Amino acid sequence: MTQILFPTRTDRPLVFYLAAEEYVARELPCQESVFFWNVAPTVIFGRNQIMSAEVNLDWCSDNGVNIVRRKSGGGCVYADRGNLMVSYISPGPDAMQAFTRYLGMMSGALCEAGLAAEASGRNDISVDGMKVSGNAFYTVGGASIVHGTLMYDVDIDAMSRAITPSPRKLHRKGVESVRQRVCNLRWKLEDSSPGMFPDISSLASWLAARFFDESISLMDWHSGSVPEMPVCLLSEEDEAAVSELSEKYLDPGFILGKERQNENLL
Repeated sequence: MTQILFPTRTDRPLVFYLAAEEYVARELPCQESVFFWNVAPTVIFGRNQIMSAEVNLDWCSDNGVNIVRRKSGGGCVYADRGNLMVSYISPGPDAMQAFTRYLGMMSGALCEAGLAAEASGRNDISVDGMKVSGNAFYTVGGASIVHGTLMYDVDIDAMSRAITPSPRKLHRKGVESVRQRVCNLRWKLEDSSPGMFPDISSLASWLAARFFDESISLMDWHSGSVPEMPVCLLSEEDEAAVSELSEKYLDPGFILGKERQNENLL
């Protein structure tokens, strides 16, 4: 597996990383790849969702929370600087196979870190029955894209205000609110692996090593006896191409989706 790196540490909007997934899938279709990132507060909702039914639009506008639609299906998620975002690109068009592999790698890594992690529901990863990760997938050309959240130290109060799942959906999960269902990994890791993951960057480094070689233990990583993961550093030209591709995510027609279609019928 190759880790994708970007030429600068510039603060980028979430649509840049969604476009970067597409770019890597198209330009490196035979290479299993992963990259990690995080962004300013943003709500990301699925391809088929109605924005106004999933997002507290007024609260997000008043509090500077960005709103983005992605091309994969699934539910609405919230991201901020405490949320480690993961993009996994797999050769071949079998997205479900890639999705299953990704969930296995991620839950396996968290288990190696001492957490009782498991894939749960259709697209979540939970620890001790609490959701710590939401994921989705789709295909681009000859490759599969899996992307997801990993809640390290998310502002859960902001999350619970920004997204508005229906009472029916919450009832299916057996909870009454978003807050009741989710949990930050930082709280769990302090108990299972004290001092191992002092910040979100250290967690990303561990996951990169474990994805590269699933036999690597936490002790190997802590002692520094871990081989370097192959990296692919995108060029400035690549970055410019990704930025251009990201403009499609800002098209009002794409963001509104079925909501615009419904408005046109009125």
